[in-house]
Amino acid sequence: MTSLAAAERNADILSSLRRLKGRATVGDVASELGMAAAEAKAGLRSLLESHHGHLEVTDSGQLVYSFDKGFIARGSEPVLAKFKRAATRFLTAAFKAAIVIVLVGYFLVFVALVIAALLARRDNSSGYGGRRHGGGGLHLGLGDFWLWYWIWGSGWRRGRPYYGADWERTLPRSVKVPFYKKVFAFVFGPDLPTPSKRQRDRDALRLIRSRNGVVSAAEFVEHSGLPLADAEDELARLLGAQDGEAAVSPDGEVVYVFPEVMASVRRHSKTPAPAWLQLEKKKPLTGNTAGANALVVGMNGFVLAAAASAQSFIFPALGIVNPELGIIEPPLAAMIGLVWVPVGFSALFFALPALRMFSVALENRRRESRNVRRVLLGLVFSETLARSAPVSTEDAERYVTARLGSKTGDKSGARPVGGGVATSALRKLAGEWNADVTVDESGMEHYHFPAIRRAYAAGAAVRSNLDLGRRKLGEIVFDTADDSVTEAERDARLFDRSLSGRPDLSSYVPRTDHVDYRDDFAGLRFDQELSRA
Repeated sequence: MTSLAAAERNADILSSLRRLKGRATVGDVASELGMAAAEAKAGLRSLLESHHGHLEVTDSGQLVYSFDKGFIARGSEPVLAKFKRAATRFLTAAFKAAIVIVLVGYFLVFVALVIAALLARRDNSSGYGGRRHGGGGLHLGLGDFWLWYWIWGSGWRRGRPYYGADWERTLPRSVKVPFYKKVFAFVFGPDLPTPSKRQRDRDALRLIRSRNGVVSAAEFVEHSGLPLADAEDELARLLGAQDGEAAVSPDGEVVYVFPEVMASVRRHSKTPAPAWLQLEKKKPLTGNTAGANALVVGMNGFVLAAAASAQSFIFPALGIVNPELGIIEPPLAAMIGLVWVPVGFSALFFALPALRMFSVALENRRRESRNVRRVLLGLVFSETLARSAPVSTEDAERYVTARLGSKTGDKSGARPVGGGVATSALRKLAGEWNADVTVDESGMEHYHFPAIRRAYAAGAAVRSNLDLGRRKLGEIVFDTADDSVTEAERDARLFDRSLSGRPDLSSYVPRTDHVDYRDDFAGLRFDQELSRA
């Protein structure tokens, strides 16, 4: 099918979905549009790739394609948010240009003026009448090394982002980060190594390949740390992007099958780290070393102090004001250029990072909350898969505190976990997974997560039946020509047979003996190696 025909088909299906309130089976769309079931199915999978949505299962075992009510396209952004982002980008770029011009310019100007004022005061006090002797003076030009280092660091590419001192240590010795980048980081914070879509897909596909092309939403949650709804949304997108299929168990579990991903000469793929080995580090305020921050503060502090004291120190020494000659008030141009503008600029320079402290603190609280959730996932998944045992609030508090308590160290920068945080996270997980809860005589809550075990069992059953690791399909073959009824009957037969024996989940019990923080720059280094290759 040509791209134009596929676009027209998808537009028709999207219109049909709007009439059906965003929820429909393949049969619903096919019957309304008079379209072949295989074509309707292909169109729905394509829309899952381009629009937010996920898969549901009816009581009768039918797959339902459920889309966001607003049919929001993936990657779309509201107009107001776009305007705000564009305005922020423009103002940031403008202030960065001002930093380079104003801070450097005023620093050099005030260094020269302060030296000149000191020399003038010395000469006046020595009776030289303002004359200077000797060849001394200020020699600062564009050829000076430190100014060149400011403008262009050794081996530095123009437009290259600066991710902070930790990232700088990973660079080759021949590459030097120019100082102006550290000044920008002091004011606006370091650039963020946000993973690209390709990097996120790479991690997801590694998980799929490690599970022989079959993965459940629970397995995706274990390794991504995403909330269940977001994990289902992401798997639905991958289903359309990677030409995958969805199977339904008699228990109503959706399993995602990716035959094409397994086409490879490699036999095995290493399982990516689970969520509790990918905890988020504390977001830095500047990302610079203490020495770099001290130098930035010193430069701007000098400009601020020199400008604020110009009327009482520089102006009289240089004769800009001279009461003996009747010049009491300095010229307006001198006040604007040497007092008002540099004082205002320097104050704003210090105010921006001070204001950012609040947003950085808020973001770090969010990261701490996500880290608690990720660590708690390790306890819930291990207890559920290993012993099918419940998790109590006391277990959660003890487990999370032991891993994120007082021994967080400089690596994470996290604060000790407070009382009740793990209990709150456990209750949210229980709501997310529709867990069963019991309360003992002491009032302690115990949560049991049968949905997680069912999801793993369904994935293991399909995995054992479909030998996708060797690109062999068993008795069941996914046929895109099947209508929805035939597909449901076929899936039911598959699961009836494969679930007749209880799958062994021991191999899926994760290791939870420790937690770790993810390397924010691993994906960047991998992409750099690819580009060099």
